[in-house]
Amino acid sequence: MSLALPFLALLLASVFAAYHRLRLAPWVALSATLLVACWLLGASHTAMWVAAGIVALASLLLVPALRKPLLTAPALGFLRKALPPLSQTERIALETGSVGFEGDLFSGKPDWNKLLAYPKPQLSAEEQAFLDGPVEELCKRINDWEITHVHADLPPELWDFIKRNKFFGMIIPKQYGGLGFSALAHHKVIQKIASISSVVSATVGVPNSLGPGELINHYGTQDQKDYYLPRLAIGQEVPCFGLTGPFAGSDATSIPDFGIVCKGEWNGAHVLGLKLTFDKRYITLAPVSTLIGLAFRMYDPDGLIGDTRDIGITLALLPRDTEGVDVGRRHFPLNSPFQNGPVRGKEVFIPLSQLIGGVDMAGKGWNMLNECLAVGRSITLPSTASGGAKSGAVVTGAYARIRKQFGLSVGRFEGVEEALARIGGKAYAISALSQATAAAVDRGDVPSVPSAIAKYHCTAAGRDIAKDIMDVIGGKGIILGPHNFAGRSWQAAPIAITVEGANIMTRSLLIFGQGSILCHPYILKEMRAAQDPDAKAGLNALDEALYAHIGGAMSNAVRSLWFGLTGARLQSTAGDAYTKKFFRKLNRYAANLALLTDVSLGALGGRLKFKESLSGRLGDVLSHLYMMGAVLKRHHDEGCPEADKPLLAWAFHNSAYEIELALSQALRNFPIKPLGWLLWPLVFPLGRRAVAPGDRLSHRVANVLMNPGEARDRLADGVFLTPGEHNPGGRINSYLEKAIAAEPVERKFLKALKTRDIEALDFAAQLDEGVREGWITAEERRQLEELRTLTLDTITVDDFDTHELRAASFYDQPAPVAMRAAG
Repeated sequence: MSLALPFLALLLASVFAAYHRLRLAPWVALSATLLVACWLLGASHTAMWVAAGIVALASLLLVPALRKPLLTAPALGFLRKALPPLSQTERIALETGSVGFEGDLFSGKPDWNKLLAYPKPQLSAEEQAFLDGPVEELCKRINDWEITHVHADLPPELWDFIKRNKFFGMIIPKQYGGLGFSALAHHKVIQKIASISSVVSATVGVPNSLGPGELINHYGTQDQKDYYLPRLAIGQEVPCFGLTGPFAGSDATSIPDFGIVCKGEWNGAHVLGLKLTFDKRYITLAPVSTLIGLAFRMYDPDGLIGDTRDIGITLALLPRDTEGVDVGRRHFPLNSPFQNGPVRGKEVFIPLSQLIGGVDMAGKGWNMLNECLAVGRSITLPSTASGGAKSGAVVTGAYARIRKQFGLSVGRFEGVEEALARIGGKAYAISALSQATAAAVDRGDVPSVPSAIAKYHCTAAGRDIAKDIMDVIGGKGIILGPHNFAGRSWQAAPIAITVEGANIMTRSLLIFGQGSILCHPYILKEMRAAQDPDAKAGLNALDEALYAHIGGAMSNAVRSLWFGLTGARLQSTAGDAYTKKFFRKLNRYAANLALLTDVSLGALGGRLKFKESLSGRLGDVLSHLYMMGAVLKRHHDEGCPEADKPLLAWAFHNSAYEIELALSQALRNFPIKPLGWLLWPLVFPLGRRAVAPGDRLSHRVANVLMNPGEARDRLADGVFLTPGEHNPGGRINSYLEKAIAAEPVERKFLKALKTRDIEALDFAAQLDEGVREGWITAEERRQLEELRTLTLDTITVDDFDTHELRAASFYDQPAPVAMRAAG
């Protein structure tokens, strides 16, 4: 034992220092103290000399004059050779945006109290009044069946209402005639509209997302702001933005559209401008737009504005009536007829004054797009998914309680309970996530990584929820018509998956690929140091970052192992008596993520960006960590209500299961197999422990959806559930309390029908006989009649004459053609 004692002392000092992230000097002091104690206890002199030598050698690292030439300089040389050169577009993408709490997750030791200390998101009185007034009124006016099936468009009066009430001007400052709303208000408006019509929410959302309004507001010249913003705010101008084309979708930096600097005529004057040639598609609002924003590559072959020939990606404004602009026919995205179509032009001349921001911003379009997309992507699609999920959850819960089979509410069957639990748990999670990204924008962040997380996970979970809703409501869901509250959401779900960065690309490239560099506490600093042309400055910067990085990596390895062995129980953290256990588990997973990030980047270097499966799995870990932080933050902001615990627990355990699944898949498929084997005991020393939410928890979540209560009300907060002729979901939701109140009477009556000799077959006649025989009272008869009426409205589906299902254009064809088509 005397031989091993000094080495055990060094190991203890190292583990303690790594866990608590002590710097090298405290470790040296602690190690020396323990070695003195070992000497006093009679440890082997040979072992003492070896251990002391290790400490002495390590202490040399405290001397920069020794450390830099011996270790840092070789590391700098290696990094300069190993790191792939970053293109300008990659550099802009990586460095765009700010880093919020997601940066703490990559540290491996997140400060959850920092997250909980963020101000609770709150609407202003003016914003709440807008939600309660114009937004509520707009929702009441929406007839989604007529929009999607009859007109394939919003009716003129709805367009007029939207413009007149400045729905297109939510992000435009008041000084230019807009509403000047917060990102939270923007989120709440889109969420509420989406709960009744995704077509209308897309129509309202796009002008307030990435497009001319936001770009002009941030980068436009004063003349552009003064002229266009007031017109956009009141809908006098309807904007669209052309980025995607047939040969450049997700790879937007490779757009083939171009503009050549030249002289031409504009409004009767000869001016310096551009001839634009472009072909764009999938452009929302293009068919009705009056102002087209355009991304293209700008060239100046004759040097008319400077020495640079290839100026780069640039943004411009094209009035629709500009000569040569061709707004094509409409696209038809999965039977969801929001205005969408192509925009083309060949040698379309515009003056340089139409460049967004003027000539000074020429070539900076990629910067502008990345910054604005980080904000716009945080709100529109996540809010749309949240609105559909929340309304779908409560309406489907009501339907599952009202609809009966085999004498039971269908929601009482365990198979249906599983689906209801997934619907409720995921709706709760993405509602918190979408609000969290909006709140980050209001704090002044440009949340490029959280916006990608929110876009991917809200839309993916939204599709999962839509699928489960369809399974629960069955025939009610598959028969389209005015009574169907779910069919259009199911049809439109893949649209959100596809746009604003396809989900496969967002998961496999953006979330972790950008997050691991932008949000990591050291990686970007090290990359900049390695590429610094000033050798001395680069060496100093790398020296500072590299040794902090090494210490952090050692700490994450120790913390991963310790938390795995102890089940993450033995630590202090944020939260109350109930949520502490959740925060502790998140600490473990954050340490796991940080460890795998460091090993992956260190072992694979530039090759990591081609390992998309690994990147996607680590991105899943990051995403669920961030999402659960958002969920716990909202639970804290709402006063930690007891009634919400089933929803919180289901969401958390589902995410924990997904995190451990992603970690295990990353390790089992790690590109360098031996590293994967070595990492496994650090991450899973006792094997995978997280399991998917169990049946008892699923039962509790299903009960939340099927019973009136405060948790259900909070989940439904902010969506349109006002009953009305054109809101079948709102009607079904309004029936829930009456249906529950009538259930005891219904059971009593059904029991009487089974046990008594009743001659009547007709329901009304059976009720008459029940009153005569005294099985039910006259008031109970009224209850049962009302229950039958509301149940019938809940389960009713629509039917049509054949001519109602034919496209209207069928009748616009010449008679012989129409007759041939009809057979």
